[in-house]
This record gives sequence, structure tokens and C-alpha cells, in this order.
Amino acid sequence: MVHLLALRGHDLVASGSEADILRALRDAGADANATGFVVIDSETGRRIDLDLRPAAEDPPRPARGRPKLGVRAREVTLLPRHWDWLAAQRGGASATLRRLIDEARRHEGTEARQARGMDAAFRFLNTLAGDLPQFEEAIRALYARDPAGMAAAMQGWPGDIAELAQAMARGDFLNDD
Repeated sequence: MVHLLALRGHDLVASGSEADILRALRDAGADANATGFVVIDSETGRRIDLDLRPAAEDPPRPARGRPKLGVRAREVTLLPRHWDWLAAQRGGASATLRRLIDEARRHEGTEARQARGMDAAFRFLNTLAGDLPQFEEAIRALYARDPAGMAAAMQGWPGDIAELAQAMARGDFLNDD
């Protein structure tokens, strides 16, 4: 499940699922034209947009596939020999690709996890802290894997930015299921 962070300025307003964030933002007075709110995917550090408009009167058309499970259709480009191999596997191409990815994630090393966490922290900081003092020093310390140096560079930063960035750099938000 995607874990989201909602911030207003530099302060954390809510964290949790998309439904939790939507509820919290609406409770905080956000509407379709909300300004000052930023929603971040905590695993990737990327900013995301949520539709804050009130639900439509007409029920939405049921989506194809399994949207409740978070299944999304995307394009994959492979050579014919790859498609032939996938077609011959148990469960078909999609199931085989999911199994291969899950297996690779289970065997992902500490180095790869650390790199994902650092990249998420960088994106997060670039979005929300690029104009704060010592930003460049914090980024240098992040990529030097120097938590103490990073904390020192972020000393005195407003709100929850430093704490959230450090959690991302540690990989606290990485989803491994």
C-alpha cells in the first residue's frame, strides 16, 4: 500500500493511505483549489496530485481489472522471444512478471534499499526544502551517508521537514510486501 504524507508549508498534516489523506485534507479545509498543501509518496519522495473535488453524484463506472488491489495497466515493451517465454509460464505474462519482481525485491540488497531511500529523501527535500539554509550541505551529507552531517545541516529547519527526510533516507517508508 502506498503511504502518503500531506504537508502544509513545512508541517506534516497527515500521513497514511490516500483515503486517510483525502479525509484529513478536507477536514483541514482543503478543496479543489487548495493551495499550500503538498502530498508526497513517502516511498519515492515524489509529489503527487490528489483530486479534492467532492464525489460526483453518478457512481463511477467500474474499472477493469482489480483496482481495489492497486493493479494498474501500463505498457511493457519486450522482444518476441521474451513474450514467447512469458506466454509459456504458469499464470501468463502478468503473473510471471509479478513473481519475478517480487523475487527480485526479496533479494534486493542493503545497498539498493539505501539508494532508494536516499533518492526518495532527495526528491522530498528538493520539492520542499530547496530554499532553506544549508540545503546543499544537507544533500551532500545525504549522499555521503552521513546522518549526523545531514542532521547538522538541517538544524533549525522549520516544521517536520528534517525528521521526514531523515526517515526517508533510512528507508523507513520503503514498502517491501
